[in-house]
Amino acid sequence: MNLKEEINRKAQEIDKILEQYLPREEGYQATIFEAMNYSVRAGGKRLRPMLMQETYRLFGGEGTLVEPFMAAIEMIHTYSLVHDDLPAMDNDMLRRGKPTTHAVYGEAMGILAGDALQNYAFETALTAFDLEPGNPGIPRALKLLTGKSGVYGMLGGQVVDVESEQMEDISRERLDFIYELKTGALIEASMMIGAVLAGASEEETAAVENIAGKVGLAFQIQDDILDVAGDEAVLGKPVGSDEKNQKATYVVFEGLEKSREDVQRLSEEAIEQLKNLPGDSRFLEGLLGWLIHRDR
Repeated sequence: MNLKEEINRKAQEIDKILEQYLPREEGYQATIFEAMNYSVRAGGKRLRPMLMQETYRLFGGEGTLVEPFMAAIEMIHTYSLVHDDLPAMDNDMLRRGKPTTHAVYGEAMGILAGDALQNYAFETALTAFDLEPGNPGIPRALKLLTGKSGVYGMLGGQVVDVESEQMEDISRERLDFIYELKTGALIEASMMIGAVLAGASEEETAAVENIAGKVGLAFQIQDDILDVAGDEAVLGKPVGSDEKNQKATYVVFEGLEKSREDVQRLSEEAIEQLKNLPGDSRFLEGLLGWLIHRDR
């Protein structure tokens, strides 16, 4: 089985795990459950839960303890996309070739669906205590999940990104801050949570954070590159939207060639550091390389 087939197989397994944690569509508030489930089932790479699961296994983690957190991180990622698509934000009517949540359920329900997924993510993560009540990694994982997704993490990065759209010029330092938080924080959370749930030391967890930070930055730079030089038929969406919207990107600051070089450098550094961690990292190395150098 080649790498892409293995990634697809693991993504399908993750979809099955997610289904176990989605709410039943019943009761007076059935509409919100339907909107939540529609949003999560819309697809995607399942990158964050996959990184979490593979890092958990890298440090010797076994069993299902990681699964509530895998579902939670995907719910948080999904809620951020639901809110990004709203008329007050990006006003997108399509995502991954399907109508966005607010396009199907209306703007008010789109807002509520995002709110519901955010809250339900933490309800889901807390069920880990039912599996292993005395595991000291669970409180550490919860702290990471809340911190990396909140105002000092992903949400904070989105705030600065929104405000930056109203500025004529933004600094490279500000752009780096946005990338580090908006994209990098949840990738860091995913890998770090996998590590701490498996019993990784603080030193090992810090090494994982460093690796994940480089992966997050390279991932976002590749997004910028694809917007300039991607294939519309492969991407499934028009290219050049960043330039059309006069949005500051890594490519604007560094140019296309330097951006490609930096993606290569960051990915090589991350994979080399990954090899220094315990366990068999071959699949994770391949996954990181595939994600960073993807064509969509």
